[in-house]
Amino acid sequence: MASSTVTSLFPQLISKSQIFRNNRQLWNTTTRPKNVGSLPPPPRRLTLTPLLLPLHLRLGHRSLQIRPRSLLSHLPLPPLLRPRSRPLSPPMSCLADSHPTDTKTVRVVVKGRVQGVFYRNWTIENAKGLGLKGWVRNRRDGSVEALFSGSPDKVQEMEQLCRRGPPDAMVTALEVSPCSDDPGTGFERRSTV
Repeated sequence: MASSTVTSLFPQLISKSQIFRNNRQLWNTTTRPKNVGSLPPPPRRLTLTPLLLPLHLRLGHRSLQIRPRSLLSHLPLPPLLRPRSRPLSPPMSCLADSHPTDTKTVRVVVKGRVQGVFYRNWTIENAKGLGLKGWVRNRRDGSVEALFSGSPDKVQEMEQLCRRGPPDAMVTALEVSPCSDDPGTGFERRSTV
């Protein structure tokens, strides 16, 4: 009794359960003539009036038709779910081996408030992102030391990044010197010296 008075007072208010149930008020079936006996029935469509949808989903005065589940399998997949096609170009490792470029190797000492502010991990992330080889470590005097090796442009870019550092760091000095040490195969964290 109380629910009928509520719905008669507020006809626009419909709960979620009424939307998702097989409710006869919300299902529209297309009518077909009675003399057509051999044709299969047309698919059912759910029509929601704009008042049932949130403001950002309303389509003006038109209603939104939702397809039944049987038709959903035929829809095109969103870009993230599509199978990947093969890359058009060879991987970067093949390019690096086939076209040797001169590499630049530098040793960098960063001074200031650079320990305890995520500086080493920040350096590792940025160096790997730029494709550099080398290492980073803390020093007992409170500075951070790193070795960067790679293309001259990328090494120069990493030097500029080290001048700023992560958000909580305060770099007061940056010493850059050429180096001939072996950088290794990737970029790693070394123990404090």
